[in-house]
Amino acid sequence: MTDRRTPALAAAALVLIALLAWSGWQPYERETWVLETLPVMIVLPLLAATHRRHPLTTLLYALVFVHCAVLMLGGAYTYARVPLGFQIQDWLQLSRNPYDKIGHFMQGFVPAVAAREILLRGGVVRGRRMLAFLVVCVVLAISASYELIEWGVALAIGQDADAFLGTQGDPWDTQSDMFMALIGAVCALVLLARLHDRQLSRLPRTGR
Repeated sequence: MTDRRTPALAAAALVLIALLAWSGWQPYERETWVLETLPVMIVLPLLAATHRRHPLTTLLYALVFVHCAVLMLGGAYTYARVPLGFQIQDWLQLSRNPYDKIGHFMQGFVPAVAAREILLRGGVVRGRRMLAFLVVCVVLAISASYELIEWGVALAIGQDADAFLGTQGDPWDTQSDMFMALIGAVCALVLLARLHDRQLSRLPRTGR
């Protein structure tokens, strides 16, 4: 059975490739761009290779698209210098550019739906409370792993890691990043669970 979404998915992939090229044309810092956009470079080929045999819900594909865009924008400017973040900072009268917190919110929001989809489709868990608990655990594990990677990069490249870390002088940046991922995961579970269930029930079964 052919997935009718294939043309739309191909178009979305081309848009992301174009955005990746734009973000890497003249980034603020080349090393930071590579580090920030590396997940995009990994995920896009992976989704392309698996979409026939293991198609995802349209919801998850859309969320991955948005998350990739967030990562590439942060990579192009560095998170502390994204213009959208400065606008939000002015609107809300904040003391710092909050774009990195948007990135970490998405780091919880999107993986929560991905983890939920994997757990449900794999029949790993059926109880809704246990499902939510495991999803949150997965998100926090991903967030903690990312913070460890940031720590490793900081140790490896020293002061040049400031743009990648994006702490902006906040000594509690690591903890607040993980908290934002937690908030993102909870929001995804509360807001999208029913829609996600409906899409899972009619997911095309191709490539089997």
